[in-house]
Amino acid sequence: MIDVLEPTHLSTHVGWREWVSLPGFGVPWIKAKVDTGARSSSLHAFDIEHVARDGEPWVRFSVHPWQRSDADAVVVECPIRDERIVRSSSGHAEERIVVLVDLVLGRRDLRAELTLTNRDEMGFRMLIGREALRQGFLVDPGRSYLGGRPRLAMRRRNRGR
Repeated sequence: MIDVLEPTHLSTHVGWREWVSLPGFGVPWIKAKVDTGARSSSLHAFDIEHVARDGEPWVRFSVHPWQRSDADAVVVECPIRDERIVRSSSGHAEERIVVLVDLVLGRRDLRAELTLTNRDEMGFRMLIGREALRQGFLVDPGRSYLGGRPRLAMRRRNRGR
């Protein structure tokens, strides 16, 4: 017998792409691809630098929240949760810093691990993978932005898809 997960009233439906908020990073909106083919979630980060706070390993990095734009860069510092090898969809293996982040997806608050990497060449600055989606999300691959969108003026600043 095969177990089938049935949608429940506790499930949050999201589309294949969503607007996400990273309130602890000061990023009110960033467009993310929801990818059930990826195990981990990732965030576009640059100027990544190891730092120490009270003898503990932290990371300082910058985030470009807008697609194909370097406007409104945000500098973030947070504790390092882990460093691990991550294999991209193209098969390239890369050691990445992992951070634990509070984010809002589909109007729901959740905590997720994000790996930091350069996603400049990717279509989205952020990718939400299966580990985060296991927290009660159902993905409708035929829909987008089920969790809402920023105001039109804010969306116009984002020149991506």
